[in-house]
Amino acid sequence: MTELLHTEGLTKYFGGLCAVNNVTFTINSGEIVGLIGPNGAGKTTLINLISGAFAPSRGRIRFDGQDISALKAHRVNNRGVARTFQVVRIFAKLTVLENVMAALVDRRVKGPWRLVAEALWARRSAPAENRKADDLLRFVGIHHYRDELAENLPYALAKRLEIARALATGPKLLLLDEPSSGLNPAEMVGQIDLIKAINNRGITILIIEHVMKVIMGISHRLVVLQYGEKIAEGVPESVYSDAKVVEAYLGGDADATY
Repeated sequence: MTELLHTEGLTKYFGGLCAVNNVTFTINSGEIVGLIGPNGAGKTTLINLISGAFAPSRGRIRFDGQDISALKAHRVNNRGVARTFQVVRIFAKLTVLENVMAALVDRRVKGPWRLVAEALWARRSAPAENRKADDLLRFVGIHHYRDELAENLPYALAKRLEIARALATGPKLLLLDEPSSGLNPAEMVGQIDLIKAINNRGITILIIEHVMKVIMGISHRLVVLQYGEKIAEGVPESVYSDAKVVEAYLGGDADATY
């Protein structure tokens, strides 16, 4: 298997608090890797480090053969890493289509309002980008909402819009932060199917998830954090039965969610 991402001794301090401590792991091309652990374990901080939102206090991040440890988020994105967030972040006053168009314009520009302006221009003047945005909206199943304001989308569809916008950047690695949170059981099934379809397109995925049925149903491997440290790693079946994991995250109940 080909290594796509490798973190080596990744550590992040916020003042005197160590949120991520000496975390080393590898993601290979084509994998879906689940990142699990209780609230406060450091999962989102780890994704923030990988995506360039935070700079590591110590350690290195290698992506696609290059050191990206010191790169800002927009440069990490340009290298092929995209992400979604725990709380959906969309341009509420733009249409669904325009939200995706904003990810298709020149991402070297940092200012969000510049992206909005370019997205509006591109909708009028860039037919190729319009077609690509339409294709992505069809892929995630919300094309018939293309001309709706994003703020009018139901929550589950807003999550799909955020995924479509991330895919518009052409990622090799997609970081998903709790993509099934707030969804009902039927919506969760649809989200699982979408994540699998994304992976079938050759996109590698690192996913934070609290619902055991979701993470067990899609992950090739799991990485487990506790208090910012990696305590387990392996295929879901072995991690799920690990005594430390069961005790720390499931309270001894293997049928619980965490």
